[in-house]
Amino acid sequence: MRILITSGGTREYIDPVRFISNASSGKMGFALARAALKAGHHVTLITANSKFEIRNSKLKIVKVESAAEMFEAVKKYFPKCDCLLMAAAVADYTPVHSAKTKIKSGKKELAIKLKPTVDILKWAALHKKSKIENRKSKMKRQRRLVVGFALEDKNLRLNAERKLKEKNLDMIIANTPAAIGCGKTDAQIKTPHTTWLKFSKTSKTTIAKKIIALAEKIKEGEIRK
Repeated sequence: MRILITSGGTREYIDPVRFISNASSGKMGFALARAALKAGHHVTLITANSKFEIRNSKLKIVKVESAAEMFEAVKKYFPKCDCLLMAAAVADYTPVHSAKTKIKSGKKELAIKLKPTVDILKWAALHKKSKIENRKSKMKRQRRLVVGFALEDKNLRLNAERKLKEKNLDMIIANTPAAIGCGKTDAQIKTPHTTWLKFSKTSKTTIAKKIIALAEKIKEGEIRK
């Protein structure tokens, strides 16, 4: 498969030196990239502000900063992929206006007006049926797989399953804020036609391998889409 992976946390700039961001380290995205490469897939990794490195002839790394830049990169590479793994922590909001010069410090209160960013995962799910492949001279329409992540601090399964259904995803990986930056974490995985698969204090490397294996089974029809 040709797998597109997003990783890291976006930065939404208030001025040239200050930004709104989150605590995502990018570890899960890079673990997914390594697992996909080890399984023999071609990988494009769109990474926002991550410090990890991978070198592989089957890997293309695209570096971005903001949610808008990540959306543009996903739109560019999504048409050529077979599976999108949306592991990045994309900011839900961005400043309406970003100052062109550094905002001077002072004792007055500062109000920053925010606007919603594009829901990249929702956009991808809406466009996943448009891929056409030529297999032995026969044109065949192929549906891309779109996999999402849900970070929830309460009602984990309920909120994750709602996201799975509402955004028409092929798989959801649910975890809590405790997963941020950790090497080992708790995680739960579900597809529309399987029950929850639970991992406790498991390395992100192991979880990534399972996600890739499940994506392969869905693609091959062993698990219903």
